[in-house]
Amino acid sequence: MPPKGNQFKNSTLKEDNKSGAPFMFPKNKKAKPELPAFNLEDGRVVKIAGLFFLIICLYFLIAFTSYLFTWQDDQSYVLEANGGWSNFWKTPQELQDSGVNSPIVQNWLGKLGALLSHQFIYEWFGIASFVFVAVFLVIGYRLLFKVKLFAIGKTLGYAFFSLLFFSVAIGFFHGWMTDSPHYLEGEFGYWTNQLLTAQIGAAGIGGLLIFAALSFLIIVYNVDFKLPERKLRLVTEPGEVPLSEEESVAGAKFAQNYPVKTVLTPDEEIETAPKSFQNFTANTILADEEEPVVSQPTAKLTQNYPVKTVVQEELVADNYEFKIQPKPVNEIVNQPKSIPLTEFQPVTLTPEPEFEVEETLNPEPEFTIEEPAVEMTANKLVEEFGLYDPELDLASYKKPIIDLLEKHGTNKIQVTNEELEANKDKIVETLNHYNIEIGKIKATVGPTVTLYEIIPAPGVRISKIKNLEDDIALSLAALGIRIIAPMPGKGTIGIEVPNQHPEVVSMRSILETEKFQNTTMDLPIALGKTISNEVYIADLAKMPHLLVAGATGQGKSVGINAILVSLLYNKHPSQLKFVLVDPKKVELTLFRKIERHFLAKLPDEADAIITDTKKVINTLNSLCIEMDQRYDLLKDAQVRNLKEYNLKFVNRKLVPTDGHRFLPFIVLIVDEFADLM
Repeated sequence: MPPKGNQFKNSTLKEDNKSGAPFMFPKNKKAKPELPAFNLEDGRVVKIAGLFFLIICLYFLIAFTSYLFTWQDDQSYVLEANGGWSNFWKTPQELQDSGVNSPIVQNWLGKLGALLSHQFIYEWFGIASFVFVAVFLVIGYRLLFKVKLFAIGKTLGYAFFSLLFFSVAIGFFHGWMTDSPHYLEGEFGYWTNQLLTAQIGAAGIGGLLIFAALSFLIIVYNVDFKLPERKLRLVTEPGEVPLSEEESVAGAKFAQNYPVKTVLTPDEEIETAPKSFQNFTANTILADEEEPVVSQPTAKLTQNYPVKTVVQEELVADNYEFKIQPKPVNEIVNQPKSIPLTEFQPVTLTPEPEFEVEETLNPEPEFTIEEPAVEMTANKLVEEFGLYDPELDLASYKKPIIDLLEKHGTNKIQVTNEELEANKDKIVETLNHYNIEIGKIKATVGPTVTLYEIIPAPGVRISKIKNLEDDIALSLAALGIRIIAPMPGKGTIGIEVPNQHPEVVSMRSILETEKFQNTTMDLPIALGKTISNEVYIADLAKMPHLLVAGATGQGKSVGINAILVSLLYNKHPSQLKFVLVDPKKVELTLFRKIERHFLAKLPDEADAIITDTKKVINTLNSLCIEMDQRYDLLKDAQVRNLKEYNLKFVNRKLVPTDGHRFLPFIVLIVDEFADLM
């Protein structure tokens, strides 16, 4: 689009200048600079707050450090008996009149520094008050530089524990530090120890401190308390190469069943290098490929033909001597297939003798199979980097808080006993008019309807009661009733009657329940409450297609909004994406604000919410292509569903270079589906 030229709002140039006055261009009035409005969400306000916390951190650090050296000189100034905080506004003459020995404060930060450090260190928590410096540093650094040193919540928790623990601990040891000043533990630590000593004694305080310290280590570091394990040691036979201590411990379990030997000893001398090298490669390496790892059968077999686990060795030609570096045993016990022991013929430098196996041998040898290479690689990656966390792509994202939803109603069912009795009598009376006897009737009160379960007398047909639905509704003067005949799993007939004062079931009352917060469903959607006033949650992942139907005003749009809100409160943007189609242009526009996080769209589309029905076909085709590509990925990963695939990817068993990626759920929501047909 070409740039617009200068345009004038008036029509001065179009009219003749009859007055003959020289033409003057209109003067541009300079706009006065205005200060930005104060807003807590403004980034500048956050930076200023971070700078403030860092300055407070530095101020407290200098004041506290100075107090360690000048507290005795300023003691008469800061004591409450001599005025305390009121001395801050007094002149030196007034301070002398109040009994202050030295009106000149020695603290490096003046009067305020002396008063603050005395309040925090002497009056409160002692030298443990330096914890406040660390807290201000973490908060200020986070706000100013947007760098997360530590989680603020954990920092506050650890700081609170440190204040109490170190103040009490220093006060506990203060009895053995006779020359130490009283300010080390503060008033809190001193009086807490005095109180606990009178109640549980010094030994009880020591045990309590040890318990608190160990509990803190368990909570923070998850310390495991294990007894020392016995280390097994390999015992080699005469003529074998002794393994190192680390190799012996690593292969102890393997050595219990299989003796570990090497073909050549380190001190073995070879006459000529070419011949020795030829013999070594022709026989020893061949034995490594063909010999299976078997259990030690009998003494006779071991003496004549020892079962060897040949280690791949590195040869260094230096004066016809070879340096042998055995590898760990667990890397060589990998045989591709089981070989019957009767077919085993060991390869040695001498001609192959014939031998017989005693009957005590097992028909098939025991062997150990290594993990596949992919499994070993995945385990190493998990040990080094941990499990893959898709939420790290949006680490700063926070789920919406529950306070965004409004409270409706009192969450109390307003159905009186008089209403229940009246409805029961009308139901019984209506059925008696048609000669239908009832053996028993039970009422279950719900938030909007009440379920009356009746047990008809023997011989009464269920269809006869079901045909009286309109008659019962007329007698109850209700908007409409529903007869469930029979009740699933029960030998009763249910009649649902609307309450005269139905209770509003708010979305907040459902989402803040423990059942929704702790659900393990893949895509939980909260749809309301049951007749027994229990929260009803369904898993959208188990129903690939969901059709919401009903007449106008029956709550279809409310149901769609409930589905969207339920998923937004439960899932992270990396786990879920929405494709929204809204031909009416007014139903789903409220969700436009989550475009950058949850909404998926085609690259050439300007609006994430599709309102033009002609563009829906392209989006649906792209979803079909994405579905086919995902099926190919599931095929390569040898899994059947999305949950198993993502679990395998999180455990780093799928390589991203092969096209694998974390697959979020894609939920397509179409309002006014009939417009697309």
